[in-house]
Amino acid sequence: MVLGNHLYLQNAAGEGEDLQERLLCLSADTGELLWEYRFNVFLSDVPPHRVGWASPVADPTTANVYVLGVGGTLHALSADGDLLWQRSLNEDFGLITTHGGRTVSPVIEGDLVIVSGLSSGWGSQARGSQRFFAFGKATGRTVWVSQPGGRPYDTTYSPPIAAEVNGTHLLIAGGGDGAVHAIKPQTGESVWRYEFSKRGINTGAVLLGTTAFVSHGEENLNTSEMGMISAIDARATGEIGPEQARWSVMGFLGGYSSPVTDGQLIYQVDNGANLVAFSLETGEEAWRLNLGTIQRASPVLAEGKLYVGTQNGKFYILEPNPKGATVLDVDELGTAQEPEAIIASVAVSRGRIFLVSTEAIYAIGSKQAGRSAPSPSQPAHRTKSTGPVAHVQVAPTELVLEPGEKVHFQARLFDARGVFVREAEAEWSLDKLLGSIAPDGTYTASTEPKAQAGAVKATVAGLSGTARLRVIAPLPIAEDFEAFAVGSFPFHWINAAGKYEVREIEGDKVLVKKADNPFLRRARSLMGPSDWSGYTVEADVRTARKRRRMGNAGVIAQRTMLTLFGTHQRLALQSWQPETQRTVTVPFAWKPDTWYRIKLRVENL
Repeated sequence: MVLGNHLYLQNAAGEGEDLQERLLCLSADTGELLWEYRFNVFLSDVPPHRVGWASPVADPTTANVYVLGVGGTLHALSADGDLLWQRSLNEDFGLITTHGGRTVSPVIEGDLVIVSGLSSGWGSQARGSQRFFAFGKATGRTVWVSQPGGRPYDTTYSPPIAAEVNGTHLLIAGGGDGAVHAIKPQTGESVWRYEFSKRGINTGAVLLGTTAFVSHGEENLNTSEMGMISAIDARATGEIGPEQARWSVMGFLGGYSSPVTDGQLIYQVDNGANLVAFSLETGEEAWRLNLGTIQRASPVLAEGKLYVGTQNGKFYILEPNPKGATVLDVDELGTAQEPEAIIASVAVSRGRIFLVSTEAIYAIGSKQAGRSAPSPSQPAHRTKSTGPVAHVQVAPTELVLEPGEKVHFQARLFDARGVFVREAEAEWSLDKLLGSIAPDGTYTASTEPKAQAGAVKATVAGLSGTARLRVIAPLPIAEDFEAFAVGSFPFHWINAAGKYEVREIEGDKVLVKKADNPFLRRARSLMGPSDWSGYTVEADVRTARKRRRMGNAGVIAQRTMLTLFGTHQRLALQSWQPETQRTVTVPFAWKPDTWYRIKLRVENL
């Protein structure tokens, strides 16, 4: 990513127990390292070789930079590399990371920075789902959370695009639920959803006029045939069925590389590194050109030329036309035996092409940089609205408070296009919360030292919006579950709904991990704010034996896990499970149906 004279790159740094994720800032003119920012990976299933899959984004208004790590931490940095704020989406929202390492890149929309991913939180967000999260880019406070998707299949790294369609500003991106989503970026409201795959969507869409071109390389919904490219009407609303597509071409395996268009044809590279051109009107294949054997990077179109690299280490400059493509230049990076794989798209800035391989960064073009591109015009969603109010947004949201703590909420009004109208006075009320709410929107939590989880509601002219929050007593906390009803669970915990329930065992109430569903057998649940420190966590745990296998049980303190592994009869201390070099393991023989006390404290140095 390039902004002005700064080139930003996200990757891994270090090895073994010193491995971290990193954001590099280089001089775009010289390649000189200006600064780097390293951060740790915690509580993630991502293996070490898949660190650094997202790309950072820089804000052209402030020059601040935003980076989302594979472990679910979102960081805001100044142009000089100073940390402005950070959020732990894993701990705050139950963001799910997987072995695949797929992580989306943040996007700037007005005063917001938006990311997406699979999460399992609390309350109405307890069910695992594809969600979009919007934060104030200056403060990091949560403005809205949207869950437009269905049941997710896997994580995704679909790059979002933003555009105005028929007067409405849209953010369009693929989801882990096999659908492409269009939402209003200032409110998170869903506009349309096009489900067309049995797996997650990793490619981005391309928009031409009012037509969105989307693709995937997985199994289709109504046929066992793999892959599809499709054209849909981006003016639609609600669920878009396959019969509403303007055209669809089955069998095209475009699962990783996103399409581009020059207004004459659609160009996309399939998984086998074949560049294919499609008709805009019918989807008919116009021509194809083989570039290699494996493809991940998307082609970039600039000044009538296509720039694309392959995983085989070849980099092409192509000039497309209605009949085919002229190869203007091709370079092979590395050797035939050990090519430098190219898995990222190039960046184009001031007359230069910036190319990243697995081994190096290349700047192609004149040593004298061209002029910086003019600042983009203000998008439609920043203009003043004259339409009627259609949506009430209550911000901030997704808060964690202490008993007696106060927070001021704002009722923000938007029209049907998702354009901000004004802040307004509202009728305020509480849902499942103790405390008081003042006429100006100031909530004061009850001083009772008990957990709460609910919402603050604002009503304006018959329309309502809510902000969710939890009230959690400060440490120390003790819980024996005797006050819970059988069959219930700790409603204020992250990633607990559907996975745990209170049962009576031997005359005592205990919290049981449900294992009847294979998708729920494993869960990391969190009970408090992510900034707690200096505490000790302890729990009495036991497990059963079934078919010669025992379960696992453990505790988490400050992003570090202490786990008893039943089948393997060992005790492990780890912060990042797949990174085995920083894991400490000792044999520990423990019996089924026997209570053990497990205790963990993490000291900050």
